[in-house]
Amino acid sequence: MTLHSAIETLREQFGQDSRKVRAGESDAEQIRVKYLGRKGLVAGLFSKMGSIPATDRPAAGQALNELKTYLTGELEKLSNVPAKGEEDKREDMDYTLPGDPFPKGSIHPITQIMEEIKDIFHHLGFSVAYGPEIDTDFYNFEALNFPPNHPARDMQDTFYIGDSVLRTHTSNTQIHHMMEHDPPVKILAPGRVYRHEDISVRSYCLFHQVEGLFVDKAVTMADLKGDLDYFARSLFGERVKTRFRPSYFPFTEPSAEMDVSCIFCGGKGCNICKYAGWLEILGCGMVDPEVFKSVHYDPTVWQGYAFGMGVERIAMLKFGVEDIRLFFEGDVRFLRQF
Repeated sequence: MTLHSAIETLREQFGQDSRKVRAGESDAEQIRVKYLGRKGLVAGLFSKMGSIPATDRPAAGQALNELKTYLTGELEKLSNVPAKGEEDKREDMDYTLPGDPFPKGSIHPITQIMEEIKDIFHHLGFSVAYGPEIDTDFYNFEALNFPPNHPARDMQDTFYIGDSVLRTHTSNTQIHHMMEHDPPVKILAPGRVYRHEDISVRSYCLFHQVEGLFVDKAVTMADLKGDLDYFARSLFGERVKTRFRPSYFPFTEPSAEMDVSCIFCGGKGCNICKYAGWLEILGCGMVDPEVFKSVHYDPTVWQGYAFGMGVERIAMLKFGVEDIRLFFEGDVRFLRQF
Protein backbone atom coordinates (compact mmCIF):
# COMPACT_ATOMS: atom_id res chain seq x y z
CA MET A 1 0.00 0.00 0.00
CA THR A 2 1.35 3.39 -0.98
CA LEU A 3 1.68 6.19 1.60
CA HIS A 4 -1.08 8.12 -0.16
CA SER A 5 -3.45 5.15 0.16
CA ALA A 6 -2.48 4.70 3.83
CA ILE A 7 -3.29 8.36 4.56
CA GLU A 8 -6.72 8.13 2.92
CA THR A 9 -7.49 4.90 4.77
CA LEU A 10 -6.51 6.52 8.06
CA ARG A 11 -8.77 9.53 7.31
CA GLU A 12 -11.74 7.24 6.69
CA GLN A 13 -11.01 5.28 9.85
CA PHE A 14 -10.80 8.51 11.85
CA GLY A 15 -14.17 9.61 10.45
CA GLN A 16 -15.78 6.41 11.72
CA ASP A 17 -14.21 6.79 15.18
CA SER A 18 -15.22 10.46 15.44
CA ARG A 19 -18.86 9.53 14.78
CA LYS A 20 -18.68 7.17 17.76
CA VAL A 21 -17.50 10.07 19.94
CA ARG A 22 -20.43 12.24 18.84
CA ALA A 23 -22.80 9.37 19.55
CA GLY A 24 -21.38 9.04 23.04
CA GLU A 25 -20.02 5.57 22.34
CA SER A 26 -16.36 6.53 22.65
CA ASP A 27 -14.12 9.09 24.34
CA ALA A 28 -12.24 11.89 22.55
CA GLU A 29 -9.09 11.29 24.61
CA GLN A 30 -8.97 7.66 23.54
CA ILE A 31 -9.19 8.72 19.90
CA ARG A 32 -6.41 11.28 20.40
CA VAL A 33 -4.06 8.64 21.83
CA LYS A 34 -4.98 6.18 19.07
CA TYR A 35 -4.10 8.59 16.27
CA LEU A 36 -1.70 11.21 17.69
CA GLY A 37 -0.16 9.41 20.62
CA ARG A 38 3.56 8.67 20.75
CA LYS A 39 2.83 5.16 19.42
CA GLY A 40 -0.27 6.16 17.47
CA LEU A 41 -1.21 5.55 13.86
CA VAL A 42 0.23 8.84 12.57
CA ALA A 43 3.55 8.15 14.28
CA GLY A 44 3.53 4.74 12.56
CA LEU A 45 3.25 6.42 9.16
CA PHE A 46 6.11 8.80 9.99
CA SER A 47 8.29 5.78 10.91
CA LYS A 48 7.96 4.49 7.31
CA MET A 49 9.60 7.60 5.86
CA GLY A 50 12.92 5.77 5.69
CA SER A 51 11.58 3.31 3.11
CA ILE A 52 10.47 6.08 0.75
CA PRO A 53 12.87 7.16 -2.02
CA ALA A 54 14.78 10.31 -1.14
CA THR A 55 13.25 12.24 -4.05
CA ASP A 56 9.71 11.53 -2.77
CA ARG A 57 10.34 12.28 0.93
CA PRO A 58 9.57 16.06 0.85
CA ALA A 59 6.11 15.48 -0.64
CA ALA A 60 5.46 12.56 1.71
CA GLY A 61 6.48 14.64 4.73
CA GLN A 62 4.20 17.48 3.68
CA ALA A 63 1.27 15.08 3.25
CA LEU A 64 1.81 13.60 6.72
CA ASN A 65 2.09 17.04 8.35
CA GLU A 66 -1.17 18.08 6.68
CA LEU A 67 -2.80 14.91 8.02
CA LYS A 68 -1.54 15.63 11.53
CA THR A 69 -2.82 19.23 11.39
CA TYR A 70 -6.23 18.05 10.17
CA LEU A 71 -6.55 15.41 12.90
CA THR A 72 -5.47 17.89 15.60
CA GLY A 73 -8.17 20.35 14.55
CA GLU A 74 -10.86 17.66 14.41
CA LEU A 75 -9.87 16.28 17.81
CA GLU A 76 -10.15 19.78 19.30
CA LYS A 77 -13.72 19.93 18.02
CA LEU A 78 -14.43 16.49 19.44
CA SER A 79 -13.15 17.49 22.89
CA ASN A 80 -15.96 20.08 23.02
CA VAL A 81 -18.67 17.57 22.20
CA PRO A 82 -20.96 17.23 25.26
CA ALA A 83 -21.13 13.87 26.98
CA LYS A 84 -24.10 11.60 26.32
CA GLY A 85 -27.20 13.16 27.84
CA GLU A 86 -25.68 16.64 28.17
CA GLU A 87 -27.25 17.82 24.90
CA ASP A 88 -30.69 16.97 26.25
CA LYS A 89 -29.93 19.00 29.38
CA ARG A 90 -28.93 21.98 27.28
CA GLU A 91 -32.13 21.76 25.26
CA ASP A 92 -34.15 21.70 28.48
CA MET A 93 -32.39 24.79 29.88
CA ASP A 94 -34.41 28.02 29.88
CA TYR A 95 -31.92 30.73 28.93
CA THR A 96 -34.46 33.48 29.65
CA LEU A 97 -34.31 32.78 33.40
CA PRO A 98 -32.03 35.05 35.50
CA GLY A 99 -28.60 33.61 36.25
CA ASP A 100 -27.03 32.92 39.61
CA PRO A 101 -26.35 36.17 41.47
CA PHE A 102 -22.73 37.33 41.77
CA PRO A 103 -21.59 38.17 45.31
CA LYS A 104 -21.43 41.91 45.85
CA GLY A 105 -18.59 43.65 47.65
CA SER A 106 -19.08 45.89 50.67
CA ILE A 107 -17.33 48.83 52.26
CA HIS A 108 -14.56 47.75 54.64
CA PRO A 109 -15.55 48.22 58.31
CA ILE A 110 -12.61 50.58 58.90
CA THR A 111 -13.73 52.75 55.98
CA GLN A 112 -17.29 52.67 57.29
CA ILE A 113 -16.21 54.00 60.69
CA MET A 114 -13.85 56.54 59.13
CA GLU A 115 -16.65 57.93 56.97
CA GLU A 116 -19.05 58.03 59.91
CA ILE A 117 -16.55 59.96 62.04
CA LYS A 118 -15.90 62.44 59.24
CA ASP A 119 -19.63 62.94 58.73
CA ILE A 120 -20.22 63.68 62.43
CA PHE A 121 -17.47 66.30 62.59
CA HIS A 122 -18.60 67.77 59.29
CA HIS A 123 -21.77 68.81 61.11
CA LEU A 124 -19.54 70.62 63.64
CA GLY A 125 -17.86 72.63 60.88
CA PHE A 126 -14.67 70.58 60.41
CA SER A 127 -13.10 70.20 56.98
CA VAL A 128 -10.86 67.26 56.05
CA ALA A 129 -7.11 67.63 55.48
CA TYR A 130 -4.57 65.01 54.43
CA GLY A 131 -0.83 64.83 54.97
CA PRO A 132 2.12 62.65 53.91
CA GLU A 133 2.62 59.20 55.44
CA ILE A 134 6.41 59.55 55.07
CA ASP A 135 7.57 62.75 56.73
CA THR A 136 10.48 64.46 58.43
CA ASP A 137 11.30 64.42 62.12
CA PHE A 138 10.30 68.09 62.33
CA TYR A 139 6.67 67.55 61.35
CA ASN A 140 6.26 64.24 63.19
CA PHE A 141 8.07 65.15 66.42
CA GLU A 142 9.90 68.46 66.79
CA ALA A 143 7.05 70.84 65.87
CA LEU A 144 4.77 68.86 68.19
CA ASN A 145 7.00 69.63 71.19
CA PHE A 146 9.06 66.41 70.99
CA PRO A 147 12.59 67.88 71.30
CA PRO A 148 15.60 65.58 70.69
CA ASN A 149 16.13 63.02 73.45
CA HIS A 150 12.86 64.02 75.09
CA PRO A 151 11.45 61.03 77.02
CA ALA A 152 8.08 61.56 75.28
CA ARG A 153 9.65 60.12 72.10
CA ASP A 154 9.72 56.77 73.85
CA MET A 155 5.92 56.78 73.59
CA GLN A 156 6.25 56.31 69.83
CA ASP A 157 7.87 53.17 68.39
CA THR A 158 8.99 54.63 65.09
CA PHE A 159 9.92 53.20 61.69
CA TYR A 160 12.81 55.24 60.27
CA ILE A 161 13.58 55.49 56.55
CA GLY A 162 16.95 57.20 56.34
CA ASP A 163 16.36 60.75 57.57
CA SER A 164 12.58 60.35 57.30
CA VAL A 165 9.99 58.50 59.37
CA LEU A 166 6.75 56.66 58.76
CA ARG A 167 4.41 58.95 60.66
CA THR A 168 3.39 57.67 64.07
CA HIS A 169 0.24 59.83 64.17
CA THR A 170 -1.70 62.07 61.82
CA SER A 171 -0.73 65.10 63.93
CA ASN A 172 1.88 65.83 61.26
CA THR A 173 -1.02 66.86 59.01
CA GLN A 174 -2.00 69.50 61.56
CA ILE A 175 1.50 71.01 61.44
CA HIS A 176 1.56 71.05 57.64
CA HIS A 177 -1.86 72.69 57.53
CA MET A 178 -1.05 75.38 60.10
CA MET A 179 2.20 76.26 58.35
CA GLU A 180 0.30 76.69 55.08
CA HIS A 181 -2.84 78.43 56.41
CA ASP A 182 -3.48 81.38 58.69
CA PRO A 183 -5.85 80.87 61.63
CA PRO A 184 -8.66 80.23 62.38
CA VAL A 185 -8.33 76.51 61.58
CA LYS A 186 -10.86 73.71 62.03
CA ILE A 187 -9.71 70.47 60.41
CA LEU A 188 -10.00 66.72 60.69
CA ALA A 189 -6.92 64.65 59.73
CA PRO A 190 -7.68 60.97 58.93
CA GLY A 191 -5.18 58.44 57.61
CA ARG A 192 -2.82 55.51 58.14
CA VAL A 193 -0.10 55.57 60.78
CA TYR A 194 2.73 53.18 61.60
CA ARG A 195 4.37 52.02 64.82
CA HIS A 196 6.92 49.31 65.51
CA GLU A 197 4.72 47.16 67.72
CA ASP A 198 4.29 43.43 68.19
CA ILE A 199 1.29 42.16 66.24
CA SER A 200 -1.30 40.73 68.62
CA VAL A 201 -5.02 40.65 69.33
CA ARG A 202 -4.95 44.33 70.40
CA SER A 203 -2.03 45.86 68.48
CA TYR A 204 -0.80 46.07 64.89
CA CYS A 205 2.12 47.75 63.14
CA LEU A 206 -0.30 49.63 60.86
CA PHE A 207 -3.54 51.26 61.94
CA HIS A 208 -5.73 54.29 61.23
CA GLN A 209 -6.22 57.51 63.16
CA VAL A 210 -8.52 60.50 62.96
CA GLU A 211 -7.20 63.65 64.61
CA GLY A 212 -8.92 66.99 64.95
CA LEU A 213 -7.68 70.55 65.44
CA PHE A 214 -9.66 73.72 66.19
CA VAL A 215 -7.80 77.03 66.51
CA ASP A 216 -9.48 80.40 67.10
CA LYS A 217 -9.28 83.38 69.42
CA ALA A 218 -11.56 82.09 72.15
CA VAL A 219 -11.37 78.29 72.16
CA THR A 220 -11.68 76.70 75.59
CA MET A 221 -11.67 73.28 77.23
CA ALA A 222 -15.46 73.59 77.43
CA ASP A 223 -15.61 73.69 73.62
CA LEU A 224 -13.48 70.55 73.47
CA LYS A 225 -15.66 68.66 75.95
CA GLY A 226 -18.89 69.76 74.32
CA ASP A 227 -17.82 68.78 70.80
CA LEU A 228 -16.43 65.40 71.86
CA ASP A 229 -19.54 64.63 73.93
CA TYR A 230 -21.66 65.36 70.83
CA PHE A 231 -19.39 63.07 68.79
CA ALA A 232 -19.70 60.18 71.27
CA ARG A 233 -23.49 60.40 71.44
CA SER A 234 -23.74 60.61 67.65
CA LEU A 235 -21.53 57.55 67.20
CA PHE A 236 -22.66 55.29 70.05
CA GLY A 237 -26.17 56.55 70.80
CA GLU A 238 -27.81 59.23 72.92
CA ARG A 239 -27.64 57.19 76.12
CA VAL A 240 -23.83 56.98 76.18
CA LYS A 241 -22.05 58.98 78.87
CA THR A 242 -18.58 60.53 78.69
CA ARG A 243 -15.88 61.38 81.19
CA PHE A 244 -12.48 63.04 80.94
CA ARG A 245 -9.42 61.90 82.89
CA PRO A 246 -6.18 63.92 83.24
CA SER A 247 -3.37 62.60 81.06
CA TYR A 248 -0.17 63.71 79.34
CA PHE A 249 0.70 64.42 75.71
CA PRO A 250 3.68 66.55 74.62
CA PHE A 251 1.59 68.67 72.24
CA THR A 252 -1.35 69.51 74.53
CA GLU A 253 -1.59 71.15 77.94
CA PRO A 254 -3.77 70.40 79.81
CA SER A 255 -4.29 66.90 78.39
CA ALA A 256 -7.00 64.35 78.95
CA GLU A 257 -8.27 60.95 77.87
CA MET A 258 -11.97 60.55 77.13
CA ASP A 259 -13.93 57.47 78.15
CA VAL A 260 -17.45 56.44 77.21
CA SER A 261 -19.77 54.33 79.29
CA CYS A 262 -19.44 50.72 78.14
CA ILE A 263 -21.68 50.23 75.13
CA PHE A 264 -21.97 46.51 75.87
CA CYS A 265 -23.14 46.59 79.50
CA GLY A 266 -24.40 50.18 79.74
CA GLY A 267 -21.81 51.01 82.37
CA LYS A 268 -22.74 48.17 84.74
CA GLY A 269 -19.45 46.34 84.26
CA CYS A 270 -18.52 43.39 82.01
CA ASN A 271 -15.46 41.53 80.73
CA ILE A 272 -15.15 43.93 77.76
CA CYS A 273 -14.72 47.00 80.01
CA LYS A 274 -12.92 44.90 82.64
CA TYR A 275 -15.84 45.56 84.97
CA ALA A 276 -14.99 49.27 85.17
CA GLY A 277 -18.07 50.38 83.23
CA TRP A 278 -15.96 52.68 81.01
CA LEU A 279 -14.07 52.36 77.73
CA GLU A 280 -11.26 54.69 76.62
CA ILE A 281 -11.72 55.93 73.04
CA LEU A 282 -9.45 58.97 72.50
CA GLY A 283 -6.88 61.45 73.81
CA CYS A 284 -7.29 65.20 73.70
CA GLY A 285 -6.28 68.54 75.20
CA MET A 286 -5.58 72.22 74.62
CA VAL A 287 -2.82 72.90 72.08
CA ASP A 288 0.49 73.61 73.83
CA PRO A 289 1.80 77.16 73.16
CA GLU A 290 5.11 75.65 72.03
CA VAL A 291 3.31 74.02 69.09
CA PHE A 292 1.89 77.39 68.05
CA LYS A 293 5.37 78.89 68.18
CA SER A 294 6.65 76.13 65.84
CA VAL A 295 4.09 77.12 63.17
CA HIS A 296 4.42 80.88 63.79
CA TYR A 297 1.02 81.35 65.43
CA ASP A 298 0.99 83.90 68.26
CA PRO A 299 -0.03 81.90 71.40
CA THR A 300 -1.12 85.10 73.12
CA VAL A 301 -3.77 85.61 70.44
CA TRP A 302 -4.76 82.11 69.37
CA GLN A 303 -5.98 79.16 71.43
CA GLY A 304 -6.99 75.72 70.23
CA TYR A 305 -7.84 72.16 71.10
CA ALA A 306 -6.74 68.87 69.50
CA PHE A 307 -7.84 65.27 69.79
CA GLY A 308 -6.91 61.94 68.26
CA MET A 309 -8.53 58.51 68.13
CA GLY A 310 -7.69 55.08 66.75
CA VAL A 311 -10.24 54.00 64.15
CA GLU A 312 -9.64 50.28 64.74
CA ARG A 313 -10.35 50.79 68.43
CA ILE A 314 -13.67 52.45 67.61
CA ALA A 315 -14.57 49.75 65.04
CA MET A 316 -13.77 46.95 67.49
CA LEU A 317 -16.08 48.51 70.06
CA LYS A 318 -18.91 49.30 67.67
CA PHE A 319 -18.88 45.97 65.80
CA GLY A 320 -17.88 43.74 68.72
CA VAL A 321 -14.64 42.58 67.04
CA GLU A 322 -12.16 41.08 69.49
CA ASP A 323 -9.06 40.72 67.24
CA ILE A 324 -7.59 43.74 65.41
CA ARG A 325 -5.80 41.45 62.95
CA LEU A 326 -9.12 40.52 61.32
CA PHE A 327 -9.30 44.00 59.76
CA PHE A 328 -6.10 43.38 57.77
CA GLU A 329 -6.30 39.71 56.76
CA GLY A 330 -8.78 40.18 53.89
CA ASP A 331 -10.83 37.13 54.94
CA VAL A 332 -14.02 37.34 52.86
CA ARG A 333 -15.96 35.44 55.53
CA PHE A 334 -15.19 38.22 58.02
CA LEU A 335 -15.70 41.12 55.61
CA ARG A 336 -18.99 39.73 54.29
CA GLN A 337 -20.58 40.47 57.69
CA PHE A 338 -20.31 44.21 57.03
